[in-house]
Amino acid sequence: MTQTSNRFFDEIGRLMNDAAGAAQGMKREVDSVMRTQAEKMLRDLDVVQREEFEAVKEMARLAREENEALKSRIAALEAKLGGASGS
Repeated sequence: MTQTSNRFFDEIGRLMNDAAGAAQGMKREVDSVMRTQAEKMLRDLDVVQREEFEAVKEMARLAREENEALKSRIAALEAKLGGASGS
């Protein structure tokens, strides 16, 4: 009776391991399908990627800095011209 009982529990344990493995496989498959669908939806919506956003953000920052520098140069030149014509 003990040997039969052990074999029964061994079989139950093996079945549970197989079921757990199958569940893990299904979870990975569902995750993969969900990720693929999410990526497809984002592409269809034309959502910008983080890298592209950061690159444009940096370009805008540099343009603002250059604009401020040019404003300062123009103001200095106008002041110089204003002072020269007043002499």
